[in-house]
Amino acid sequence: MNSTLFVMLITLAILIVAVLTAVAGYYLWQLYRLRQLQKTQLEQVKAESAAQRQRINTSIQVIAGSVGREDLSFTEASIRISVLLDSLSVDDSVREEYSAFYQLRDATSHIPILEQWKKLPVAERRKLEKERLRHEQTYSAFVLAAAERIRGKTF
Repeated sequence: MNSTLFVMLITLAILIVAVLTAVAGYYLWQLYRLRQLQKTQLEQVKAESAAQRQRINTSIQVIAGSVGREDLSFTEASIRISVLLDSLSVDDSVREEYSAFYQLRDATSHIPILEQWKKLPVAERRKLEKERLRHEQTYSAFVLAAAERIRGKTF
């Protein structure tokens, strides 16, 4: 093999290695940038999630503070608090501790709300209202105690 051909092959090999190194470096740089972007997005999602949890916790506190006053019925407070606790994916131990909200919610879950309530005949509304009040009377002490315990808690 003559030396000129050998030098050309070596030069070509070095050129190929250099190009492949440059391509690999480019893709490593792109990967680094992508990971940095993902890290930034993850931090942003965590911050937004923490802010959302704080808003939900604040809502729970406001509703719990309204329990027992004429602002909100026991049933409405129970529905709202149980839904908010569920949205926080609380443990079963928390659900058990505040089961009064869930029990009253479940006992009245068959009663229509909002537009469905308005569509009911007056006699049916009165019947369901009496039933709701009976359930509230049954659970009122438990709901009041649960509302007192939940005040100041963060989930």
